[in-house]
Parts: sequence; structure tokens; C-alpha cells
Amino acid sequence: MRDLSKLIKAYDIRGLVGEEIDTDIVREVGAAFARLVGTTVAVVHDMRPSSEPFSQAFAEGVTSQGHDVIDCGLGSTDLVYFAAGRLNVAGAVITASHNPARYNGIKLCRPGATPVGQDTGLADIRTMLENGIPAYTGTPGTVTHRDLAHAYADYLRDLVDLSGIRPLKVAVDAANGMGGHMVPIVFDGLPLEVVPLYFELDGTFPNHEANPLDPANLVDLQNKVREIGADIGLAFDGDADRCFFVDETGIPVPPSAIVALIATRELAKVSGSAIVYNVITSRAVSEIVTERGGVPARARVGHTFMKALMAERDAVFGGEHSGHYYFRDFWRADTGTLAAMHMLAALGTTDKPLSALVAEYTRYVASGEINSEVADVPGTLAEIEEKYVGAETDRLDGLTVSLDGGAWFNLRPSNTEPLLRLNVEAPDADTMARIRDDVLALVRR
Repeated sequence: MRDLSKLIKAYDIRGLVGEEIDTDIVREVGAAFARLVGTTVAVVHDMRPSSEPFSQAFAEGVTSQGHDVIDCGLGSTDLVYFAAGRLNVAGAVITASHNPARYNGIKLCRPGATPVGQDTGLADIRTMLENGIPAYTGTPGTVTHRDLAHAYADYLRDLVDLSGIRPLKVAVDAANGMGGHMVPIVFDGLPLEVVPLYFELDGTFPNHEANPLDPANLVDLQNKVREIGADIGLAFDGDADRCFFVDETGIPVPPSAIVALIATRELAKVSGSAIVYNVITSRAVSEIVTERGGVPARARVGHTFMKALMAERDAVFGGEHSGHYYFRDFWRADTGTLAAMHMLAALGTTDKPLSALVAEYTRYVASGEINSEVADVPGTLAEIEEKYVGAETDRLDGLTVSLDGGAWFNLRPSNTEPLLRLNVEAPDADTMARIRDDVLALVRR
């Protein structure tokens, strides 16, 4: 029996090309997915060298089981969510997102862009791959080609009207990923002077990795913003479902401030709605949501948990520290481009610079995520919980400890490695540093 543990992750399928994933496996995944969903599948692929042949193999797998494929060609991950939502079909995108060039993978969703994760289909696909795909003797499905990029752009522009904003100079780093393909289509004709960085599609990532969560990959954008006097900088990851922001001084904007700002905009349209955020998002988000008349709803980290809670609470918006932003108007799916349009609309309807605008949504000092290798993860969490007996704690996702004065920390296990991930937030830098160092001393002793 094949070992698929390295290939089938909690939220998607991803592995080293030629070693853990190849066209044969992708074809089998397509067949298994077709049997799982029992409907037409829209397929999108990114710019990695293996992505187009993988897309063709996936389509062969789907059609081998008697189901049809809509081949949407090159596109971002949120393009497949659009296809799944607008056409009410299942979706698959061939991408490894922000991973280095030697990786590729598959993200899957059901009709309506409902996510497929370990507990909602990936485990079933793994079982079929391990046991063999049952033979199908009926009529094969067909493949049709359909360009949805402009319909996607029109849909986003209907959700956020940028036609009346003041002119903005926008530096955009696509990292040679799918942002370089999608941004020109969506932003065409708007009052934006787009200054592109690395828009050439190249899945070998010759300039820097397509992972804006790593500060090293923001340096070129920060320098360009300062050099040209841009009003804002946008950094997309490889499949363009995430977007990070840089202010006019070249300083990265905390994603929690983005969550609070977009939540405020959405609550202005849908008063009293729930807003979903994860356990390591700033406490300022829940405070601001409450002040704006919304209902804060706290979720575990990860898109399946976020989307499930959004559906349960009928939330208008959800956001994570990792640059994923989810919209009810976009089938509760995450889209970096729509988040960028909200930020451009907010900035373009005020005379304030971006730094001043986001300062209104920033109330605390955060440590950022700090990883520690730990031999006994459950034991370490139990020890630390005991050390902070008397404080308010919860186990929604790892261990969260709330302290006096609005400070808190969260220790969360990695899904794949013997690591604990620490996030600390406090009203001031000194308090944050003290708590951070105290907890790290306990974790690493």
C-alpha cells in the first residue's frame, strides 16, 4: 500500500513533484474526486511547470468516471471558488500556493465553494487511492473550455466599486505568481496607477518565493513603495488567494488591522452580522466588531474551521492573521483580490495616508508567531496551563491564556511537526516582551 501521509494534508494535496506527486497520482485523485462529488468539476491551474500537465491528468481522471470538466485554464485559487459558486459545480485548482518551486498540489471544493478537508472528503479520497479506484464502464465525461476571468473580475467590481475613488499609486508584487495574471484583468480601467513587480508568470520563482508571510519576501515591495512614493503596496502569494499590505512608508500592515478595517466596512452594509476571526487574531478585532454593532465569533486556525463557523453563524466576513480573508458575498471563500479592493476603497475615499488609516484599527503590540521544537507537546501544554492556574484559559485551539490588562498568549501545536507556535499580545511592547520571554523559557527549558 502506498504511503500517502506526506501528500494528503489537512486541507489539500501537496507534495514534491516527481517524488510524492506525479501525473499518475493526479489522474487518480481526479477519478476519486469525481466519485466523491458526483458532479461536473471546474478545473483551474497555476503557472508552475507541472501544473498544465497535472490539470490535463486531473481532467482525464474526472472524465474517466463519467463526469464532465469545465477547463478554466490559468487562474488564481479564488477563480475556482468563483466558478464553483457561480456555476454550482465542484472545483479543483492545481497549485502549491506559496510553497517553493519543487512542489505542486491540488485544492478542492464542492459546489458552492464548500471546502474539502481531511474530515470532509480528503480522507475518503485517500482511502480510494489506497484501495484502488473502482472501474467505471459507462460513457466518459467531456471537457469544455471556458474563460471565466472577466466574469470573475466583473463580479468583484460589483461587490466593491472603485470607480469613484481618488487616484492611487499602487505597487503590486505578484512574485511571478497568479497575481500577475489576475490583477491586470481586475484592475483594468480603474483610477489606479499600478506599478508591477514580477508579473511575469514563472513557477520557478526567480526573484523570491511567493510567500508574503515571510518578511524577506516583502523587501522588494517595501523598497519599491518608498522609491516611487506609492500610496499602498500589495503582495500576493503564488496562487493569489492571499494578499499582504505595505503602507506608504514601506511598513507592513498587521493582518489583524486589515480584518478589523474590512469588518467595519462590511458591518456598515450588514449591521449586526457576525464576524469570524481566529484565536491568534488581535483582541482589537473583537473589540472593534462589538463597537461597530457586530457579533465577534472566534474560530480555530484554518480555512475549514473559519468557513464552517461562518456558515453556522451566517457571518458576513471572516479574517485570519495569515492573510486569508473570507466573504459571505464570495460563497464564504477566501480571496486576496477582493480584500485588496476593500483596502483600496477605504484608502481611496479618505485623504489620510494608509499608515494613519490602519492606526485606527491597531491597539496592541504582537510578538508574531514564534516556533519551538518540543518533544512532548501535550505534556508541555499541560505544564504551562498549570503554571497559569487562576488565569482565564481555553482550549479552543491549543492553549490560550488571558492575563490582566488585556494581554494574552496562545500556544498552538503544529499539525505536521513536533512544534509549539507561540503568539503573544499586550497593550505595550515591554509587557509583550516580558510575557513572551516567560512563556518561551517554560516551553524551551
